[in-house]
Amino acid sequence: MTSITAITSTVTAAFLGSFVEAVEAFTIVLAVGLSRSWRPALQGAGLALAALAALIVGLGPLLGLIPIHLLQYGIGVLLTLFGIRWLRKAILRAGGHIPLHDELKSFAKETDLLKRQASDRRADFLAGLAAFKAVLLEGIEVVFIVIAVGAGNGMLPYAGIGATAACVAVLAIGLAVHRPLAQVPENTLKFVVGVLLTSFGIFWTGEGLGTPWPGADLAIPAIMVILLAASLLSVRILRGARATAFEGDLP
Repeated sequence: MTSITAITSTVTAAFLGSFVEAVEAFTIVLAVGLSRSWRPALQGAGLALAALAALIVGLGPLLGLIPIHLLQYGIGVLLTLFGIRWLRKAILRAGGHIPLHDELKSFAKETDLLKRQASDRRADFLAGLAAFKAVLLEGIEVVFIVIAVGAGNGMLPYAGIGATAACVAVLAIGLAVHRPLAQVPENTLKFVVGVLLTSFGIFWTGEGLGTPWPGADLAIPAIMVILLAASLLSVRILRGARATAFEGDLP
């Protein structure tokens, strides 16, 4: 029987991870639509969604052919690596060692590129290609997140619900404000998502290896708490090191 803890963790991880990816894709599509026209923007996004649908249809039956312990182990390792990549960058951003991600800057950069391509007779094609690439690349990450947090314990439908809700939320908010979602605390979300995905990765790796986790699914929030505490400590250490280095540079 599936526990409420597992369902909540799965839906939350899928929602937050997909929300971040959807925001980034929406920013590029919006830039294409406002800078060039909505026709190539929607065509590019539509083709990307069709490609993603084909990918999902193709992957679905294949997952059922893989033994559950191998699926859990493989997904666990990949998810751990994926989550650590997000968490590492989030820690470095929070510690002040790399710049914070800014959707307004991303929007301005893409808009400037599209304006410089305006005189090119392939301008519509290039604009549509930009939208296609953005939706496809971010969409593949959404598909991976859904599979990673849901396939290992038979909760793909719950992960799918979380991801769908996130994409609908971003689209609804974006259409309402008609501008980049710069007010979304994306860096904070990436920090949280990094902790969630890494925690799931550790849990599923252990499951695949046959590790008897204390409390079964309750081990997931416990791992999250430990990872969050270690990450916040790392941020504090990095900030302290940065402050010390700044004081040392003062005359």
